[in-house]
Amino acid sequence: MAVTPEAAARRRRNIVVASAIVIAVGALAMIGYNLVFPYAVGPRQPLPFSHRIHAGVRQISCLYCHDGADRSPVAGMPAVAKCELCHRVIIRDLPDVKQLRGYYDRREPIAWVRVNLLPDYEHFNHEMHLAKGIDCGQCHGDVKAMDRILPSYFHMGFCIDCHRQHEASVDCVICHY
Repeated sequence: MAVTPEAAARRRRNIVVASAIVIAVGALAMIGYNLVFPYAVGPRQPLPFSHRIHAGVRQISCLYCHDGADRSPVAGMPAVAKCELCHRVIIRDLPDVKQLRGYYDRREPIAWVRVNLLPDYEHFNHEMHLAKGIDCGQCHGDVKAMDRILPSYFHMGFCIDCHRQHEASVDCVICHY
């Protein structure tokens, strides 16, 4: 059975309309996703900082910058002076490094935007987990591949599964006290 020119034109028009609808719905879905999850690429920080370059390419240990992690419950954020130790010598003239130096010269801390938050009723101890040999990436993901840190969505099931895997206590008071 031969297809008439009108039927072929109608079919092409339907394909174009259907394609336009699919593209429009996809675009709206992406916009909606970014409104609901604005940090899908990680929150914007006061200074651009790439974990991919520092931890990945340069292989700087997490503990160099987050030096509280192995000796306290909180990992901590590096002081501007710690950044300046390297950048006093390395890539000094990059505009972002000059901006960093401005913080250092003014003795002003950088107001980093916190990425991972836990509710007040949950307690996590970095020191204890590092002492047990748990790698930072097990909870925080492949930070060495991230320019901007993605939030880790911790939920009780994630933690319970990990505790069971490592034969650690799943008693409620371990995390909720």
